[in-house]
Amino acid sequence: MPDDSSDNNTLISGGHLVAKALKAEGVEVIYTLCGGHIIDIYDGCVDEGIDVVDVRHEQVAAHAADGYARITGKPGCAVVTAGPGTTDAVTGVANAFRAESPMLLIGGQGAHTQHKMGSLQDLPHVDMMTPVTKFAATVPDTARAADMVSMAFRECYHGAPGPSFLEIPRDVLDAKVPADKARVPRAGHYRASTRSAGDPEAIEKLADLLVHAEKPAILLGSQVWTTRGTAEAIELVRALNVPAYMNGAGRGTLPPGDPHHFQLSRRYAFSNADLIVIVGTPFDFRMGYGKRLSPEATVVQIDLDYRTVGKNRDIDLGIVGDAGLVLKSVTAAASGRVNGGASRRKEWLDELRAAEQTALEKRLPSLRSDASPIHPYRLVSEINDFLTEDSIYIGDGGDIVTFSGQVVQPKSPGHWMDPGPLGTLGVGVPFVLAAKQARPDKEVVALFGDGAFSLTGWDFETLVRYNLPFVGIVGNNSSMNQIRYGQKAKYGTERERVGNTLGDVHYDKFAQMLGGYGEQVRDPADIGPALRRARESGKPSLINVWVDPDAYAPGTMNQTMYK
Repeated sequence: MPDDSSDNNTLISGGHLVAKALKAEGVEVIYTLCGGHIIDIYDGCVDEGIDVVDVRHEQVAAHAADGYARITGKPGCAVVTAGPGTTDAVTGVANAFRAESPMLLIGGQGAHTQHKMGSLQDLPHVDMMTPVTKFAATVPDTARAADMVSMAFRECYHGAPGPSFLEIPRDVLDAKVPADKARVPRAGHYRASTRSAGDPEAIEKLADLLVHAEKPAILLGSQVWTTRGTAEAIELVRALNVPAYMNGAGRGTLPPGDPHHFQLSRRYAFSNADLIVIVGTPFDFRMGYGKRLSPEATVVQIDLDYRTVGKNRDIDLGIVGDAGLVLKSVTAAASGRVNGGASRRKEWLDELRAAEQTALEKRLPSLRSDASPIHPYRLVSEINDFLTEDSIYIGDGGDIVTFSGQVVQPKSPGHWMDPGPLGTLGVGVPFVLAAKQARPDKEVVALFGDGAFSLTGWDFETLVRYNLPFVGIVGNNSSMNQIRYGQKAKYGTERERVGNTLGDVHYDKFAQMLGGYGEQVRDPADIGPALRRARESGKPSLINVWVDPDAYAPGTMNQTMYK
């Protein structure tokens, strides 16, 4: 239907129609790198009050849109030019696809009148984007521009969330049409709720399983945060006295120190539990494709996407639905049933707590190590101690972030960000950009591997330009160490440094050069004070910490690809 607020006698351009559709979706910012194909969208965004944030690489724009969606719960948007502008953004879109993050990438395209003539930057964008999006299409006509933007957003939320792509030919974007000929969907009137509480019979069955389980365990994955189901997850584990493990964006669902928060005993729990409930996490490489779960355990999987449930491993019960609503329904169904079996589980929780303590004591010497070069465990332990309840933690790297995954515990829900299952290096700076813009009231702390920072680090200047302070730490071992370990394991020490060794880069000086705050640290006793000085500087910062290149995370050494 036409936008009732439009004057039917006025003309409106494709770019302005796009901006109106973005505004209707609640988009507050677009991330972009300029190009002649797309500038009419900028003009429309100025009129609609949408911020235009320009970055130095299109991959950064796409990652920032992904990060914005994760932080806000609203879809992110990146706008890039045709050809290399769009291909540069493919990695960011692919990362959002695997991470189930809703975002829209808009790419330019040559004019329809020059189709197949070899126009500037002409490429088959839709063909390239189709495998890594939930929806990819060309806007065929100016009057359809807003309609197709809203269609793309609608597709972002079909099943598990994900990215969409639209290319808009230059003549379609720049042309003007009578306002009454264009369909401009009204905010809140073009998308239905996708929230489902799951099959009621399956809900009752899961409640019964939980009530009668002697040794249950639950894994709270990213979809708990995606669906904003934190409160419902907490209610379930406390009411039924179930030990909870968290991964991905689900980290922080329970605060550290909570009696139901477990981290170091997951393998022990999954080997000994009689009931395992997996929420919003596929049986992918992070889960050993489901093989790490006890074959004797009853396994339940809850997911937004029907295709994920039971994939790679048989299950005893599958529930498709919104994590928060499903968990809330299960708690309600179990209420009043012999205390939900909660009182019987004290010994099981004590057993797991003992396993946690054993794992911690084994690691304690490294966590407190005074060695130089600095042991990575000491670095991530200092970072964990530094975090507050308002600190959003971002991990961008290989081996160093694998270390942090075992130690760093966000204090609040939605305060953990990592690439997700695509394992994309380079998300750190764009995630900082998105997180700090979306939540300026929060502190942002980012840990980079030196290799990871190098991929998108020039947009540190963007953070300086937009005055977005954060505390950045580079775990610097002058190596791509996760790969180096594998080469050493496979081919021996003579060939361990082929194609994986970096220069000794002073990232602290890089930060200073671009107008930020920088320090280098070689003594572990200096880590905490340096982090505090970075916080107090009020600037984008990089603390360059020289870490031991011969220390590898257990997660790196246990990867099957190196065996």
